[in-house]
Amino acid sequence: MSYLIKIIIAVLVIVVASELSKKNTSLAAILLGIPIVLFTSFTFIWEESKDINKIALLTQETVIILLAGIPFVFLLPWLLKHGFNYYLALGSSCAGIILVSLLIQKYVLQ
Repeated sequence: MSYLIKIIIAVLVIVVASELSKKNTSLAAILLGIPIVLFTSFTFIWEESKDINKIALLTQETVIILLAGIPFVFLLPWLLKHGFNYYLALGSSCAGIILVSLLIQKYVLQ
């Protein structure tokens, strides 16, 4: 049952954001900027384990990884505005986020 609730929440956020972006991109950006899935995940972890240390560690690691992804959020629109194919620009941004995240995990979090 809890998996179904998790799936429903994730799908709702995606559907609402994509539908909202058709009418108002600013509101859609605000919705996507709110870490709904993150907070919901923390809540599920808390309800399942009641482990404060696990949530604290997960929060710290998430913040570091999110910070690593910020430059690539700027890279995507820059690539698109300069004529790059959408999927190539998206793939490059994702690859950059993954690479920096792995480097941070290996050298900073260890």
